[in-house]
Amino acid sequence: MSNSINIAIADDHLIVVNGLRAMLATRPDYQILFQAQDGDSLWEQLQTRQPDVLLLDIQMPGLSGPELCRKIHKQFPDIRIVVLTSHDTPAYVKQMIRSGASGYLVKNSGMDALFTAIGKVMEGEKYIDDHIRNGLVREALAEHPVSRYEIPLTRREKDILQLIAEELSNPEIAARLCISLRTVETHRQNIIHKLRVKNTVGLVKEAIRRGLI
Repeated sequence: MSNSINIAIADDHLIVVNGLRAMLATRPDYQILFQAQDGDSLWEQLQTRQPDVLLLDIQMPGLSGPELCRKIHKQFPDIRIVVLTSHDTPAYVKQMIRSGASGYLVKNSGMDALFTAIGKVMEGEKYIDDHIRNGLVREALAEHPVSRYEIPLTRREKDILQLIAEELSNPEIAARLCISLRTVETHRQNIIHKLRVKNTVGLVKEAIRRGLI
């Protein structure tokens, strides 16, 4: 299948591997390339077969999570590494992202989150589980509190920002506020410019940090 995504699973818990295989099997465009139960086995298999996406448990026998992640990212930079773990502390998350991971997912996440993570990293984006992202935002807010009055958003911009945070699309926002789609798009770009972010994820994160929503 020309458009298939090759996926490798690295986890030393068979029950986790079987669960992942069952979820991935529901998608005909996902092909499981191989599985590994420790760092040495994973590294050996990567020498001959490189997946598009590696679902990586960071507590396997052998190399530590960050060290293994750095090693893979350095030698095989095209592999998108999605970390699968029970660790959700902000410091650990940032360490793994700095080590080359493209995604970070806790093991109790659902199938939709797994598929979203794979899709995002295949598009060249970063993906961080919602629960973990909220923790990062809370940590940033605690370390660098910012007054909500620093950013002069208009009342309409605040309304649109709130709806963006609620994950409404531009057409849905336009219908909700009875304004044109072009007006929504203009307001969205103005908000992004004022908050100095690049995309919607950054927009919501920065808005929460600044206490705007």
